[in-house]
Amino acid sequence: MMTKITFDHCLELDAADPLAEYRSAFLLPEGLIYLDGNSLGALPAATPGVVADVVQRQWGADLIRSWTSNDWINAPLRVGAKIAGLIGAGPDEVIVGDSTSANLYKLIVAALEARPDRTIVLSEEGNFPTDLYMIHGAIATVGRGCRLETRPRETLADAITQEVALVLLTQTHYKTADKLDMAAMTARAHEAGALILWDLSHSAGAVEVDLNGAGADLAVGCGYKYLNGGPGAPAFLFVAKRHHGRLRSPLSGWMGHSSPFDFVDDYRPAEGIRRFLCGTPPILGIAALEVGVDLIARAGMARLAEKSRHLCSLMIDLVEQECDFAGLQLVTPREASRRGSHVSFRHPEGYAIVQALIEEGVIGDFRAPDILRFGFTPLYVGFADVWEAVQRLKTIMADRRWDRDDYRVRAAVT
Repeated sequence: MMTKITFDHCLELDAADPLAEYRSAFLLPEGLIYLDGNSLGALPAATPGVVADVVQRQWGADLIRSWTSNDWINAPLRVGAKIAGLIGAGPDEVIVGDSTSANLYKLIVAALEARPDRTIVLSEEGNFPTDLYMIHGAIATVGRGCRLETRPRETLADAITQEVALVLLTQTHYKTADKLDMAAMTARAHEAGALILWDLSHSAGAVEVDLNGAGADLAVGCGYKYLNGGPGAPAFLFVAKRHHGRLRSPLSGWMGHSSPFDFVDDYRPAEGIRRFLCGTPPILGIAALEVGVDLIARAGMARLAEKSRHLCSLMIDLVEQECDFAGLQLVTPREASRRGSHVSFRHPEGYAIVQALIEEGVIGDFRAPDILRFGFTPLYVGFADVWEAVQRLKTIMADRRWDRDDYRVRAAVT
């Protein structure tokens, strides 16, 4: 029988936590337990000052000179190289810019054009919607009979046939946190002659990722979740160096040109990862993102991933210890190596329960049709936070505080 977990035990874990000092590096409201960093990371304390400097001094005083004097022009490459260190990529294999959706489109089309004799893009049933939506848009662009096929997670490997041009998978599932074996799936795709594209939106900055160790071809990820880049932060994309010069972006914007300031009529793609830029880099967004990325790099991915595993395990154990009466069904893998950095439970009244929790100062989120989802950002979530969150959940479930009509009214954002 499992030893009963106590509040004192959680306090001891916080006291021994080597990452505890990073809590003060974020601006969080007093008394709020924020378990939604997997949707929008908290605000780093340094970000307002950095962004103010970019606005007031760099933009306000230096004006257009800042593209050179403050090196705005190389910001996508500089921050991309920093993200590369967090995901097992080379510094010249990652670039920052555009949204996750736009980057997916670029890489899907590029991959299909690199496999002109194949017609299938394979993905998982229930993958994050934008991945599937962008596949639809990309295959409509490429034409020639290309189509999307989806399979349940358990049968994906067997579905990679000689007709598959590209396998597009999300490493950490956005609902369940179930994590795919990147190395095994990449090897299976390559065995069939297909390329593979990994969506790291729910992995980067929270769990250990080794793109080059797994032999991955392509990857994308967002900047506003665990990387703490702020709402609408620019995304990143990865192209393995062996594919540089062979893959071509379908969005042939001027920043992806080999000599953008020659202003010639003909398009010549730049060498290396820069060819996957499109429009003018969003400098304000990249500046904010760089603050979050620097914090993660300083903390170290190994320490972050280790704490993530402990936080998630504690959440699972405490919910089962304190809320066994509540009808919450765990849908996240118990095995730490198989999950990302969030924990999800199923309940028919999941939306109302999440709304009640928010009113009680615990912010998680809801994913239709019935998933309560709690994200654990190791830089600012502590073990005592998990204890307190579960106590508030226990109270809400015990006295049916969630059972209100207004809690069942769906907001535009859930």
